[in-house]
Amino acid sequence: MPDAARPPRHVLILGGTTEARRLAAALATEPALRVTTSLAGRVAAPRLPDGEVRIGGFGGPEGLTRWLREHAVDALIDATHPFAGTISFSAARAAATAHVPLLALRRPGWVPEPGDDWHQVTSLDEAAAALPALGSRIFLTTGRMGLAHFAHLTDPWFLVRSVDAPEPPHPPRMEVLLDRGPFTVEGERALLRAHRIDVLVTKDSGAAATAAKLTAAREAGIPVVVVRRPPVPDGVPVAANPAEAVEWIHADTAPLSARPIHTEPIGFPDPLH
Repeated sequence: MPDAARPPRHVLILGGTTEARRLAAALATEPALRVTTSLAGRVAAPRLPDGEVRIGGFGGPEGLTRWLREHAVDALIDATHPFAGTISFSAARAAATAHVPLLALRRPGWVPEPGDDWHQVTSLDEAAAALPALGSRIFLTTGRMGLAHFAHLTDPWFLVRSVDAPEPPHPPRMEVLLDRGPFTVEGERALLRAHRIDVLVTKDSGAAATAAKLTAAREAGIPVVVVRRPPVPDGVPVAANPAEAVEWIHADTAPLSARPIHTEPIGFPDPLH
């Protein structure tokens, strides 16, 4: 039974992913917890999670630190997209400064299977540089925010799939497909055939919702340029799924704010990004 004299413990989820919504749904049913999910606001019509919701940025690690203190946050869970590097490092710095326990919720990455022709790179710029040697009809599934990295490629034709319409700069020879997963293997097979795709570009976002394209590419013998995900900041514990994050919240009976979770020192890129 929750202690009626103690206010609910405040959990802030940095969301925008399926895992974040599932975690919010699991925690919002608990009377002893107050759950707030923060969304970046980059999607026009986001799927809203259970519990309280705020939309918009914090203004860097300093702004997030202030928010944590002003709203008496007891635990912070970074459940953003695996490639949302800026907010992840801001969260690590803010949590360390405000002395708030931090957990990263990260779905496992994809693993190549027999028959895959993967070309792994560390950035969108490296992905763009690899394309001329691989093909001329590119299925680009890295999201609308990174199209500028491919804008200088004037010869290849691109099929770009995103939730919202992209804005310039982008490749000059491009068709946009507005769609949101999950996707099926059958649908991805048909898409590759219909557009005569000979190269797939994707980020290693993990999860089954968008993995069907990898199966379709494997079956068709199409090379896949895979952008590796950035690492979680040093010293931040990682949960692979919402259930593990719930276990972390209930790991012991001590107040969350008293639970040490960082290993010194915490590493940050220079500059912070």
